[in-house]
Amino acid sequence: MARIYGWHRHHQRAGYQPGAGKWITAISGETGFPDLVLVRGERLIFAELKSKRGRVSATQEIWLSLLMTVPGVEVYVWRPDDLDEIIATLKR
Repeated sequence: MARIYGWHRHHQRAGYQPGAGKWITAISGETGFPDLVLVRGERLIFAELKSKRGRVSATQEIWLSLLMTVPGVEVYVWRPDDLDEIIATLKR
């Protein structure tokens, strides 16, 4: 949807590490950074993408809270049930 509405986008994807038995995202810095960064014009969106029942971790909550203090930055936690809201947000 972001591409359709002209957003420049970056998506963090985790990879499963079978030997470690967990999902790992190759990052440097503080853990919990949002999954999706979108830029279009003067708008900047950070979105954490969760499944229907997925929970925001403590480190993700820290990032989201910090980003919400930045003037003009939009911060969301998006789930599959939020599709109508997501589309409306991206259309604006």
